Amino acid sequence: MSESTILIVDDEAAIRDMVGITLDLAGFSSISASDAREGHISIIDNKPDLVLLDWMLPGGSGIELARRLRRDEITSSLPIIMLTAKATEDNKVQGLSEGVDDYIIKPFSPRELVARIRTVLRRANGRQKDKVLQVFDLLLDPTSHRISIEDKPLEMGPTEFRLLKFFMLNQEKVFSRDHIQDAVWGGNVYLEERTIDVHIRRLRKALSSIENTAIDYAKLVQTVRGAGYRFSVRPH
Repeated sequence: MSESTILIVDDEAAIRDMVGITLDLAGFSSISASDAREGHISIIDNKPDLVLLDWMLPGGSGIELARRLRRDEITSSLPIIMLTAKATEDNKVQGLSEGVDDYIIKPFSPRELVARIRTVLRRANGRQKDKVLQVFDLLLDPTSHRISIEDKPLEMGPTEFRLLKFFMLNQEKVFSRDHIQDAVWGGNVYLEERTIDVHIRRLRKALSSIENTAIDYAKLVQTVRGAGYRFSVRPH
């Protein structure tokens, strides 16, 4: 099971293929795009965990796309690693000043690439760990272990808390029951087949316990028939 989804944005098919194979062997899931426009669409549609972004791209440079992503609240914290043949100090400074997380010069070794990706993802996960999560007027504070809707405290069990936190950190992605089990309970825990469904029902019940809210928060936890569950602000 892959641990994170990585988007490769590069106009050279050979590099996309090589990097894709490297990531797959390292346990990541990889998707790719050949230009800045396609890359931006893929980011919005697929919600990758990290972007490997070539500097020189047709239809707009990688640095312009990085700048656009950092300006957008939805993608402002998306980890970005620049892949480029531009090796001068000025280029590095420009890339880092635009908010990219790391800068890898071509040609690079597969081992170095994987190591850099893991480092950037660890940093990003560390930043998210204690961050207050918000969707509309639903707030989850991992540090104080408090949840509220429209400033009204919400009560739920520890498993439902972990489940909600996982969903809020991974919005718009579809997760199988196995993936949810590994992320919330751990890979070495045995669960009965419908245990996750029971906790999903409890989570929805807790989210609907605050009456007369502007949003039906229980409906944000969506069942994707034949695939699993997702947390989405979009209707089915």
